[in-house]
Amino acid sequence: MSKIILDLQGGTGAWSKKYKEAGYVVINVTLPFYDVTKTEFKGDYIIFQGGTKKPLKVRIIDIYGILAAPICTMFSLARTRAKTPRDFRLGMELVIGCLNIIWECRYNHKLAFWCLENPMGYLRQFLGKPAFIFDPCDFGDPYTKKTDLWGYFNIPKKNYVEPIEGSKMQYIPPGIRQKEIRSITPPSFAKAFFEANK
Repeated sequence: MSKIILDLQGGTGAWSKKYKEAGYVVINVTLPFYDVTKTEFKGDYIIFQGGTKKPLKVRIIDIYGILAAPICTMFSLARTRAKTPRDFRLGMELVIGCLNIIWECRYNHKLAFWCLENPMGYLRQFLGKPAFIFDPCDFGDPYTKKTDLWGYFNIPKKNYVEPIEGSKMQYIPPGIRQKEIRSITPPSFAKAFFEANK
């Protein structure tokens, strides 16, 4: 049977893309399809629901690894001109939803790896010092965006290039897709992570 990778809050699926291409079964647990905060655990199974797709029942022992990228809106250092106040409790609902899934899977069997990602920000004050910190230029994408990783995983091998594009995230024009574009996992990092955690 193919190995299952859970991509929690995976958005575009950029982080899990290499796993999918390699033949792993990737389940993207993200809105509008599924809601990590509405996941149920019944015996040996996990049930994803709370979105537009029918509930999906997965046997926990078949889950090989987990990638988690909860939305960073409430933890972002760049949140300086938001119309609504910062709400850590709201932000942590998604983080806790992801962690509950990770923990439930680990209670039942040993995961090959799990990793939770967020841009460097206030999430550190809740989860502590990250296991690994990187910029996209550390892996071959020529820009900077400090990102924190927590979890149980093999450290990916770096392939440093000069960040000639600087912090290009700040130059993405405002619009309906700005958050999506800013949150896409750098492709060189995604490849390096896959190579280290097959």
